[in-house]
Amino acid sequence: MMVLPTRHSIWGKWRCGVLGAAFALLISPMVSAAETTPEKVSFVNDVVPVLTKAGCNMGTCHAKAGGGQNGFQLSLLGFEAAEDYESIVRESRGRRLFPPVPKESLLLLKAAAETPHGGGVRLPKDSEGYELIRRWISQGAAYRPEADPDLQSIEVQSDRSLINMGQQQQLKAIATFSDGSQRDVTSFALFESNSEAMAEVSADGLVKIHDIPGRVAIMLRYQDKSAVFTAAVPLGASVGDLPAPKNFVDELVFANLTEIGIPPSPVCDDATFMRRISLDLAGRLPTAEEAKAFLASTEPNKRDQLIDRLLRSPGYADFFANKWTSLLKNRRDDASDITSNFAFHAWIRDSLLENLPYDQMVRQLLAATGTVVANPPVAWYKRVKEPKEQLEDVAQLFLGVRLQCAQCHHHPFERWSQDDYYSLSAFFSQIGRKPSDTRGEDLIFHKRGIAAATNVKTGVALKPAALGDDVGAIPADRDPRLRLADWLAKPDNPFFAKALVNRYWKHFFKRGLIEPEDDIRDTNPPSNPELLAALEAHFIESGYDLKALVRVITQSKAYQLSALPNEYNLVDEQNYSRYYPRRMQAEVMLDAVNDLTASPTNFANLPPGTRAVGLPDNSYNNSSLFLRVFGRPDNSSVCECERVQSSSLAQSLHLINSAEIKTKLSAAQGRAATLVSADVPPEEKIREIYLVAFSREPDPNEMEIALDYLQQIPTDAAGNPLGADQAARQNFQDLIWAIMNSKEFLFNH
Repeated sequence: MMVLPTRHSIWGKWRCGVLGAAFALLISPMVSAAETTPEKVSFVNDVVPVLTKAGCNMGTCHAKAGGGQNGFQLSLLGFEAAEDYESIVRESRGRRLFPPVPKESLLLLKAAAETPHGGGVRLPKDSEGYELIRRWISQGAAYRPEADPDLQSIEVQSDRSLINMGQQQQLKAIATFSDGSQRDVTSFALFESNSEAMAEVSADGLVKIHDIPGRVAIMLRYQDKSAVFTAAVPLGASVGDLPAPKNFVDELVFANLTEIGIPPSPVCDDATFMRRISLDLAGRLPTAEEAKAFLASTEPNKRDQLIDRLLRSPGYADFFANKWTSLLKNRRDDASDITSNFAFHAWIRDSLLENLPYDQMVRQLLAATGTVVANPPVAWYKRVKEPKEQLEDVAQLFLGVRLQCAQCHHHPFERWSQDDYYSLSAFFSQIGRKPSDTRGEDLIFHKRGIAAATNVKTGVALKPAALGDDVGAIPADRDPRLRLADWLAKPDNPFFAKALVNRYWKHFFKRGLIEPEDDIRDTNPPSNPELLAALEAHFIESGYDLKALVRVITQSKAYQLSALPNEYNLVDEQNYSRYYPRRMQAEVMLDAVNDLTASPTNFANLPPGTRAVGLPDNSYNNSSLFLRVFGRPDNSSVCECERVQSSSLAQSLHLINSAEIKTKLSAAQGRAATLVSADVPPEEKIREIYLVAFSREPDPNEMEIALDYLQQIPTDAAGNPLGADQAARQNFQDLIWAIMNSKEFLFNH
């Protein structure tokens, strides 16, 4: 009786063999007649996409970035195919493949869960991917067959770009290779929706549209290439009579709303506009006097005039300096930092007040040399010391590109490689620093030499290069940062102006045209690409004029739409068919509470009357529970997401019952006390509170309720009626407290 060799005995001989010619000798007898002339399977073009589709090289499974489960490590999303080949074919003496009986290979046994596998079934035995890998093993498990073409591009094919709610659409992924051939790779491409609430997409590319109108994007990825399918999802309603466009912003916003069929809300009233624009431009509530004058004015251009007044005001510079101070990491970690903190903040504020062109502002920052006393932008290099952090911050803040992933591996959602990462880093390779005469401060200078940065993985020294652009050779005596600044300001730079206008659009509309605002990539398309392009062109043509950009945005009817939804646009969150309300940010809210109670907050080392939006750094968070509770950032990130804008129980409790609020309400010189002693009718006192809080007068019902409340006689803890003066103070404090805790007060709308 013939004894057949067991799998383990053959496998033992296999593992002791040599992987070259012995590999082919072992396999050739196993190839069936049906497989004598099959198409050769490529590890690069076939096997890696199968493993990627199955999720084997994701971060939580076998990707090196996630540690690689059970010692089996693959490159993230298969971007390093050669390394993956080594891991699968040669690592651990080839234990993962069993050529004599391919289906007995550990690689397939694990993937099909025929042997214990923490990831479960990734490749069913009847799947196309399983069969492809089995054939690859049976053919000799070659890295690449002879004349194996390189992938050149990937595209999404669909027979329509407008899909109604509730409908489905099948997408196809078509790959084009270097030999001109094309292949349908839908089965092995990855699909991902940018909004699961609007549309979901199956693993095979079937898109199912939900009931939210707008524009949806489906990202497709195959090997290291990606593409995007975008579709309009119409509501189909008639938009009716639209507001007369003020400028190109309105033309493009309303054109999009017309195409999708979402009627916008009407333009807001004067009181709402005045409060909104004052909060958005100067970070403060209008005074009662300002509100009364604006509401009484019959000047037809009074809204434009108000915008211009605010842009000229110190409040504009304070508020936007507060924004940039956080993004540029002006933080105090030590008492000696106070010199650089104050100087850097003052430079940012003065630049904004003087309307220094944005490209010049960035140039002065990036190419800063000397000391913080003589040249305040040097302070940025105190907080951002290493080339790694410098390039990542510059990319995210000024280009809207998140490059952090590319330090270790090819960016999973973009075209940027490790070479791109280190080439950008090379611009900062010649920064020198030495102690200065100012305690705790360095002197920054350019070190003469050829700029370069070494790719830590390949060991190759790379010269400075911008993202997707060659900036040419840089002489040893030329500061490479100047060449970077030159590239940023080029009119054809695809990122610089786009990143800024998108960031500022989000400031005024709550949501960027690209969201998140600092994640600009081909696979994250804008909700209104024509509008983004027009804003970008306008900004460049204006000479990077920040005030001109703010003016064209805020003068638009789109910005001035009411926040109240109509029956059609309640769920719209991306087409700007109405103003999207948002809670006042921490500093603005503290100032608003101070204004309403007429009880200012004092800050150490700053003159009395300094507003919270004018604070120079993060250190004041330590002494202000209010700022911490309401999410003022710590100035440690270039991402605006560091600022907490969500509501919380702690915030509600602070406004309702904190000692700080009680003190402000009962201040001897506060608004409640002042109103009690004022010799004016109670109606006028109530109007003052409403004008300060809401920039409007109370309606008849609100006036009646307030008057009734002020006439009540509160009691003390023992139940005894309070005296007239004490009762009046208590009632006004309660009225102000109630208004302070209303949504109308807490939100910019």
